[in-house]
Amino acid sequence: MNNLIEKADKFVHNLFKEKLPNTYIYHNYKHTERVVKSTKEIVDSSEINVKEEDALILAAWLHDTGYTRTYHGHEEESVKIATDFLKENNATKELVEKVTTLIRATKFDNHPETEAEKVIRDADSSHFAKDYFEEASEFLRQELQLHNIKNFSGAEWIQENIRLFTEKHQYYTAYALENWKPGKEENLLELIEDQKKRQKKLQKEEHKARLKAQYKNDNPERSIQTMFRVTLRNHIKLSDIADTKANILLSVNAIIISLALANLIPKLDAASNKHLLIPSMVLILFSVASIILSIMSTRPNVTSGEFTKKQVEDREVNLLFFGNFHKMPFEQFRWGMKEMIKDKDFVYESLMLDLHLLGKVLHRKYFLLRLTYTVFMVGIIVSVISFVIGFYLM
Repeated sequence: MNNLIEKADKFVHNLFKEKLPNTYIYHNYKHTERVVKSTKEIVDSSEINVKEEDALILAAWLHDTGYTRTYHGHEEESVKIATDFLKENNATKELVEKVTTLIRATKFDNHPETEAEKVIRDADSSHFAKDYFEEASEFLRQELQLHNIKNFSGAEWIQENIRLFTEKHQYYTAYALENWKPGKEENLLELIEDQKKRQKKLQKEEHKARLKAQYKNDNPERSIQTMFRVTLRNHIKLSDIADTKANILLSVNAIIISLALANLIPKLDAASNKHLLIPSMVLILFSVASIILSIMSTRPNVTSGEFTKKQVEDREVNLLFFGNFHKMPFEQFRWGMKEMIKDKDFVYESLMLDLHLLGKVLHRKYFLLRLTYTVFMVGIIVSVISFVIGFYLM
């Protein structure tokens, strides 16, 4: 009989190696080994005859072989595989019937009746009482997810295990009740403690979320501050764009004047080039006008850089703009800032004033910039027409 059990071990090992998908990270050869070991552990402490012992060990080896064919209803597939294996190895009809009956007894919904059925059931769930329960349980959760059976979250899986321990599972043999039940109860307590920790963490996060939402609802100033921040940033970007455009026009017209002075003007002394005098002067004059307008659009205004206490008290000065305080001593500037900070309305008025002044500066810049582009465009057109007329009248 020992020879048959050794053959069963090798058969299951090879079968799982060749046909069991890698997605079975719990129901695999390692799990089968644990069930065999637990079965022997109970048998060694029980008064079970040799025939039943052999049937139990064989059933422990073969009880999960059906997973190589299907997940649901694997017990019946295990029965078929076990029957074929035992018959091929000349097992008696009585042994085949005992092994298949024990395999069917591992179905969780079945209630074991004989002592042997109780042994195999307790051995199959011995991990509930072991130190490695948490690891084995996590493997089972992932296996269920990999096979699209059910996707449990961490909290849901803990709740499912607690329900399994308290409502569905029980040990049947005297050995399991005495030696494994205390370990199962310890694991149950750990599950309950873990559940409490998760609930406290969740309650804390929900409390933070409520406070955050309440703070947002009770603090409309955040939207006001965001409005000022975004608007001021947009005004500054528009100012940068205007300066960039003015610099482009400044550079282009400077190049035109340089080329004209270097290549065109020296040739106007010749009598044959007199017809180019007026077109050249038109081109240069319009380029100079464009340069002057570009400089005007980017030229900063000079401010006094000073303020009085009365201006601060009457809210007539904007301390957020450097041009209003760059000549003031730090002590007086600090006093003015503290006066402004004391009054929330004063702060908002200063931001409004700063925004308003930026708008006026932008209006001036873009007005001069538009005028510059118009002068440049007209100058190019008039210059080209002048050159055409000059060549025509030559």
